[in-house]
Amino acid sequence: MIGERFEVLDARAFADFPEVEETGTSFLENARLKAEAISRCIDGWVLSDDSGLEVDALAGAPGVWSSSYGGEEGNHAMNNARLLDEMTGVLDRNARFRCTMVLAKDGVEQAHFSGSVEGRLVDAVHGAGGFGYDPLFVPSGYDKTFAELGNEVKNTLSHRSRALAQVISFLAGDG
Repeated sequence: MIGERFEVLDARAFADFPEVEETGTSFLENARLKAEAISRCIDGWVLSDDSGLEVDALAGAPGVWSSSYGGEEGNHAMNNARLLDEMTGVLDRNARFRCTMVLAKDGVEQAHFSGSVEGRLVDAVHGAGGFGYDPLFVPSGYDKTFAELGNEVKNTLSHRSRALAQVISFLAGDG
């Protein structure tokens, strides 16, 4: 999503990074923990994110626990099954994906950014694309889930793309 304006390396390009435990209770805290820890290990900018789904009827859950909501870290099927179960009979289907990114250098946060996309939950899995809660989330103004819309559309309006646009603006000196 960044394009060719910046050189981007992911964590797999570096050996011996510390394992950073996400112990924060907010997206910002978790993104900050990761960015600051990793930025102590390299010379350059480090960008990290934490993101998840917030459901109004569930008081913001699954939130920072989105990836383990079903009981097993990263098990999308279990996460979706639990969410569908908890939403059975619930009329308020409003939800949002939220992403917070932290840019750090030399172990210190330099800036943070947040993006969100509003939408609603459907009552069954729709589509095979994307990951996580994408088959359950219909962004506002659309009638298909993120999983049905595909990455090209999703990447123009997602929570992550909105936060990343702010990062790019900041790094380019526009923000």
